[in-house]
Amino acid sequence: MVPVEYYFVLSALLFFIGVFGFITRRNLIAMLISIELVLNAVDINFAAFNRLLYPTLNGGAGEGFFMTLFSIGVSAAESAVAIAIIINVYRNFKSDSVDSIKNMKW
Repeated sequence: MVPVEYYFVLSALLFFIGVFGFITRRNLIAMLISIELVLNAVDINFAAFNRLLYPTLNGGAGEGFFMTLFSIGVSAAESAVAIAIIINVYRNFKSDSVDSIKNMKW
């Protein structure tokens, strides 16, 4: 059985990799992937805290798992909307770099 602390270390590592990728990348797709890494770190934390607080589901609650499933659903919807926006930006500006989008018109 893997200790819960390992999940927290993995979650922290994913979170910081995602934040670093979001700050350093200028490509919209790479930034979206970095945001997804951060959201996956949150999902791992939900599941790990649920396992820490309720070791068995017989008498305990599964709120962490339900929040993880809800977060995965929100992440999927967010990804679909973000990819649609990125495609629209690419069609208008012929680039997927953040630096090429200087002026956003009304």
